[in-house]
Amino acid sequence: MTEVQNTTVKNALDRLAALDEEGFLDAFSPSGFVDDWGSIYRGRAEIDAWSSRELIGARGVLAITRVDEGATAPESGQELVVVTGDWRSSFANGPSRFEFLVVDGVISSMTIRAA
Repeated sequence: MTEVQNTTVKNALDRLAALDEEGFLDAFSPSGFVDDWGSIYRGRAEIDAWSSRELIGARGVLAITRVDEGATAPESGQELVVVTGDWRSSFANGPSRFEFLVVDGVISSMTIRAA
């Protein structure tokens, strides 16, 4: 499957595709974080600064090749959505895996690794 069904993650990816920084940030819980290859960015201000450099500010585009949904993360019990694709931006490029944990309609974390 290559289409995201989870509305929270779909909205975040749609905001990313539209280069809508505020809309992307709104998808995260206030205590949410991004783990980008082991570098952690917590809360809206840190995620915003990171995204301005490496995600939306780098005009990133994700060509989705696979979506895995319906699982629950064993350590947290949160909904797990994994999106794999080809990432292209002015900052970094290559096959990437975006792992989202979702609770109560917001993203609690997004972890990025090589696919």
